Amino acid sequence: MAVHPEVAAYRAARAATGTPPLYTQTLTEARAADLAAIRAGTGAVEQVAEVRDERIPGPAGELPLRVYRPTGSGPLPTLLYFFGGGWTLGSVDTADGICRRLANAVPCQVITVGYRLAPEHPFPAAVHDCHAATRWVAEHADRLGVDPARLAVGGDSAGGNLAAAVTLLCRADGPTLAAQLLVYPNTDQTGDPADPADGDPTLFNSRSVAWYRTHYLADPAHARDPLASPLLADDLTGLPPALVVTAELDPLCAQGQRYAQRLDAAGVPTRVAHYPGMIHGFFAMPGVFTDGRRAQADAAAFLRERFGLPSGRDEVADGATGTAVGGG
Repeated sequence: MAVHPEVAAYRAARAATGTPPLYTQTLTEARAADLAAIRAGTGAVEQVAEVRDERIPGPAGELPLRVYRPTGSGPLPTLLYFFGGGWTLGSVDTADGICRRLANAVPCQVITVGYRLAPEHPFPAAVHDCHAATRWVAEHADRLGVDPARLAVGGDSAGGNLAAAVTLLCRADGPTLAAQLLVYPNTDQTGDPADPADGDPTLFNSRSVAWYRTHYLADPAHARDPLASPLLADDLTGLPPALVVTAELDPLCAQGQRYAQRLDAAGVPTRVAHYPGMIHGFFAMPGVFTDGRRAQADAAAFLRERFGLPSGRDEVADGATGTAVGGG
């Protein structure tokens, strides 16, 4: 299991500066440090045709949305993107770089949702906020310039978990989704993850996973709820086609791949884009990791295909080991 040279350099730089793990900080400190790290790693900020903020009704009050529109007019295919941060950190600012790049690269409209955070609002608050926002966007498609027949959900880390959970709710209560983009998703809260870099405080590790889980799940029994652990759902049939992005040195790698296998077994067109030598968080840091740029290009190519758009320049992410698990 070889560490990518860019990961080795990143780890050495964090060790040299004594960057403390988020799980050793207060929530206030960790939230500020998480956003600062993402902004430092996102690279050049891409311009899009329009960025605007909205507030919509949610299950327990207003929810913020941020809308990114590329050049073009009329109803657009739209991705609802849920930011990462272990359900504990993050805001609509967290995924700003990802949303801008995907909006331009697909191209499609991207909308990110400011769901409620734990521990102030534990499970299942974030899931219901994200589902409510997805339904609201579909119901107000005309106002937002959304093509309701080409609506997808996605997210990274906790956001990938939320996207998977939202597909389960949408299957029962709508709206119909065209795709799901799951970037190193947490899909099983019931066990201890196998972490190749376990104990390394410079990287996301099993202690990180446990720290987020204890904030999110006020009752440990909730770990067996499929909305917290989509891998434990009895039935995954009828869910939208999926791209699952995994990183070899990520403690969540195996459960992301198991979820892809279960989707495939349920007849869901599924592809895994696996990045050898990469770590959790690389997708959000294209300014640091070349494979972050490649993975975002791979995500854009997947969405183009599901939205029925013409092929783009970077259809193959050269750094990934891609597997068409279910032919989609």
